[in-house]
Amino acid sequence: MIKPRTDRPVAILGAGVLGRRIGCIFVAAGYNVHIRDPSAEALDAAIEYIHAHKDEFSLLPRTSKEKKNIIHANGVNSKASFGICKTFADIGPAVSNAWLVIEAVPEKLDLKIETFAEVDAKSPVDCIIGSNSSSYKSSLMVTKVSAARQHRVLNIHFTMPPDILVVELMTCGQTDWDVLTYVKDVLEECGAVPVIARRESTGFIFNRLWAAVKREILHILSDGVSDPAEIDLLWDHMFRNGPLPCQLMDQIGLDTVAFIEENYIKERGLEREPTVDWLKKEYLDQGRLGNKSDKGGLYPPAESTETTKSTEKGIYFLDVGLGGNAPEISKVNTNGKILRLNPITHKVTPILTGENLPDGIDVSESTRQMFWTNMGHSLAARDGSVWSANMDGSDKKCLILSGKVHTPKQLVACEARKQVYFCDREGLGVHRCDYDGKNHEILVQRHAEPGSALADTMTLWCVGIAVDAERGLIYWTQKGPSKASRGRIFCAGIDIPAGETADNRTDIRCLMENLPEPIDIELDQATQMLYWTDRGEHPTGCAVYHAYVGGNAVDLQKTILARHFHEPIGLKLDKENNAVIVADLGGSLYSVALKDGLKTELLRNDGCYTGITLV
Repeated sequence: MIKPRTDRPVAILGAGVLGRRIGCIFVAAGYNVHIRDPSAEALDAAIEYIHAHKDEFSLLPRTSKEKKNIIHANGVNSKASFGICKTFADIGPAVSNAWLVIEAVPEKLDLKIETFAEVDAKSPVDCIIGSNSSSYKSSLMVTKVSAARQHRVLNIHFTMPPDILVVELMTCGQTDWDVLTYVKDVLEECGAVPVIARRESTGFIFNRLWAAVKREILHILSDGVSDPAEIDLLWDHMFRNGPLPCQLMDQIGLDTVAFIEENYIKERGLEREPTVDWLKKEYLDQGRLGNKSDKGGLYPPAESTETTKSTEKGIYFLDVGLGGNAPEISKVNTNGKILRLNPITHKVTPILTGENLPDGIDVSESTRQMFWTNMGHSLAARDGSVWSANMDGSDKKCLILSGKVHTPKQLVACEARKQVYFCDREGLGVHRCDYDGKNHEILVQRHAEPGSALADTMTLWCVGIAVDAERGLIYWTQKGPSKASRGRIFCAGIDIPAGETADNRTDIRCLMENLPEPIDIELDQATQMLYWTDRGEHPTGCAVYHAYVGGNAVDLQKTILARHFHEPIGLKLDKENNAVIVADLGGSLYSVALKDGLKTELLRNDGCYTGITLV
């Protein structure tokens, strides 16, 4: 597993806009950083930027891998706290003990050559030297670098983190492959998305792609075929949420792609060797035509299992505040956050911070509001609350004030009734209110017998809630003691029967019992399949279950869809991708395929995640 080095720093040469962002990526991942710049003003601005943004950068989705022959594998656990950033006016002290140096100086080749020469002379012999240049190959910068060092020199081209997380790595022509792959692994652990150019190439990978796109767009405009707004509209619809370019070629068929290119070659007098001839030799002659072929195409043949991700929806989720990212344990009650994950860019954006142990969240697409519960400071103090806000966090309102509920947990928004439903764990009940907080009422109220043992009272703790507005039903979980297999799932009418109360209603049915520890639930109203997370002991706990609840069977058959989570809590159906999205207290989000239960990790860091929803 890649571990942040705290014994030796990463040195960034240049404290400009990009240099300070590169430094922030490493600091947020637990690496100590030295930033060098001759301008004291730039250094002050860099420190200010890193301090203000390291929390945001710490939320980047991280990848940790076990590797053989890892270089520089010393240090602390990969879930380390923030690294320390120091500033320097001179190169020598900044790089004297560095294991990695990244230059981000102005794009002047002579300046880069002299910078590389000075770093080579003043840094340790095992130090890796990288250039952030997007214009120059690093091979042009090593003319004054020793031959031995050139095996540890490469391009490390960042774009603009955290908005764009791609980093392109490229050899200087002499770079050891182990150095390239090690840097790639470190960057993945830091939350970046690194790719390696297999050989030197002006423009790396993306800039060559962009150059071709840009050139053809200018042809379209100069030919009078379209206008800029139409081109951007087509691009937005074709590629933002649609197939990616290589996937699209496989869908069309590589034989068709070759035929189309033949027409361009004839009309424009283009070279055929690097396009059609190459495609014919490497793919068509081998029967690799794309999706229509069992041999695949640019991509290998499609696998039978589903590895879907929620690529079209934003994921809103809650960090309850108890994780390793809490600055101080005494402040966990103000460390809760509402976050949004963009599944395309993998960027995590804080929407609201300073929440008091948030647990359940849902959204109303019709009103563009989000609703969430805060559990409060004390489980016995009756100081929980329910809130609403716009999707960007503005117009925050308290719907149910502290003192009205004990410990509100999962919450769902019922669009058909413009109501929110939630469970109150220590309050032993199921509640609802209107979207504006009015008409708050208790639908189910459990009561513990006087003198009951805590374990018995916990069997009455209501946690997860699902609503079937079409059939007029509510479902909820009563979790039971921790990992005790005393959990249950119940069902009742969405309204209290006439003449009855929340305390004595007679329409409550127990659907399942002796469950390890059921938490949040989600109902697919179309299929009548109920899904729930379970925090119980492995192997039957820490899992996602499902069961069909549409029939009249007394003994419902439950099945584990996926297991081996780290205390799973929130879940939300992603029907467009035939998956369920799951959040766990271990700091991960997953997409779980409904077909076969295959888990795809969407995010992992040092957070502690509870409720989740899609919008």
